[in-house]
Amino acid sequence: MESLHKDLNVLVSDLNVMFVKLHHHHWYVTGVQFYAMHELFETLYKEMNTLYDEVAERLITIGGKPASTLKDYLALTTIKEAEGFLKPLEMIQSVLDDLSHLTQIVKNALVEAQELNDEVTADMMIGALASFEKHIWMLQAMLK
Repeated sequence: MESLHKDLNVLVSDLNVMFVKLHHHHWYVTGVQFYAMHELFETLYKEMNTLYDEVAERLITIGGKPASTLKDYLALTTIKEAEGFLKPLEMIQSVLDDLSHLTQIVKNALVEAQELNDEVTADMMIGALASFEKHIWMLQAMLK
């Protein structure tokens, strides 16, 4: 169970950093696709915030203690913070890369939850994985 707690804490931290990064992109996107990308980033950061809260509460439910400070998030995260001001397509690539990375974190937590017969956590991870994979598909289409 300790390993699952650790992986879920990394996920909580990654989702928090991703939430902030998406806000950064939301505020600083420019160009002809501004409106669509501004809305896209808002949709994504709202999803990250919801999942962030759900994973943290699940962690408490199964006896863990979620990270809850910026210092802790930055110590645990595997996602890089936003750096500088990217061009719109660079923002899309950055988000695509991060979502691809997050799918691996979620898959690890899914396997651990299944091994522990924790179907509720496994179901949560399957839902997150399905959503992330759909976003990846859509973002890849934007780059073609």
